[in-house]
Amino acid sequence: MHGDFAPSRRTFLRGAAAVGAGVLAGGLGSRPEAAFADAAPTTPDEALRRILDGNRRFIEGKITAPNRNLAHLKEVAPQQKPFAAFLGCADSRVPVEIIFDQGFGDVFVTRVAGNVASAEEIASLEFGTLVLGAKVIVVLGHSGCGAVKAALEGAEVPGQISTLYRLIAPGIDRQNKDLDVAIAANVRQQAKVLRDGSTVISGLLRDGKLKLVGGVYDLSSGKVTLIDL
Repeated sequence: MHGDFAPSRRTFLRGAAAVGAGVLAGGLGSRPEAAFADAAPTTPDEALRRILDGNRRFIEGKITAPNRNLAHLKEVAPQQKPFAAFLGCADSRVPVEIIFDQGFGDVFVTRVAGNVASAEEIASLEFGTLVLGAKVIVVLGHSGCGAVKAALEGAEVPGQISTLYRLIAPGIDRQNKDLDVAIAANVRQQAKVLRDGSTVISGLLRDGKLKLVGGVYDLSSGKVTLIDL
């Protein structure tokens, strides 16, 4: 009888350990993603907090990668309701969803070299806020931006690259060759264009339904620092 019990006991312990591991992997491990999937931000301040919390997780190496599975993609396929919108640079090192630890349907992203607010970008952000309901717009510059550097230097360039100059130049001081200063100044300029050039965006801001912020993403650390507009 004792000989029969010993293997059964070992089997039981192995089974219990496997169940415990499964609970940790499937239960505790999934809680961060579930928390983000459940409650979308309902105010501009909550939306901004969600974004900043995501960037903090990214730079600390504690990403939860919420809403990045096929099941969630199928959920949002019929209709998108992003809580935040971005005017970011087309630079390949600035993947907005990754650096803010967001997923499918969370953020509405408009990207263009130099994160400039041309008519097309303004129209896109009007759609993302008024129609889709995003509660914060982040104008996101980044360190070492080539478009801002080119505009700062004002040198001749091939093709239509120089068309970016007319959108970036008004906000920067070409006498001051500090690229970091120019990048921050360009963020402020593009935010001003959004605010002053769109009755839709300015109206949402006035009614407290939208927040407009600026930030600069550091390519070395991954950190996004908000700047005064």
